[in-house]
Amino acid sequence: MQIDELKFDERGLIPCVVQQHDTGEVLMVAWMNAESIRRTLETGTTWFWSRSRQEYWNKGVTSGNMQQVKELWADCDADTLLVRVDSPGPACHTGARSCFFNRLDGQR
Repeated sequence: MQIDELKFDERGLIPCVVQQHDTGEVLMVAWMNAESIRRTLETGTTWFWSRSRQEYWNKGVTSGNMQQVKELWADCDADTLLVRVDSPGPACHTGARSCFFNRLDGQR
C-alpha cells in the first residue's frame, strides 16, 4: 500500500497505534500525516504530528527513548495505522511505559 492510498481525515491526519513489536503491548496512540509517515519510513524512527503544538515530533528524541520502527501497517479500511516498534523506555509523557494505565471503573 502507498501513502496516497490512505484515508486521511479532513485535517490530513490519520490515527496511529504504537505497539511494542515483541510483546504486543500497546504503548500509545498518536496522529500522523503524509509527511510524518514519510519521515518515519525514511528514518526508521517514529514521527508524529502534534495537533496542540502544530509541529512534527520525533518520539523520544528529547528523552532518549526513540522508537525503532519494525513494521508499519494500515488497517483494512486504510484509515488507521499500526506501527510496531522497539521502544527502549517509557512511551508516555508521564514516564509510564504505556499511555494506557487508567482502568475505567465499573468493569467486571
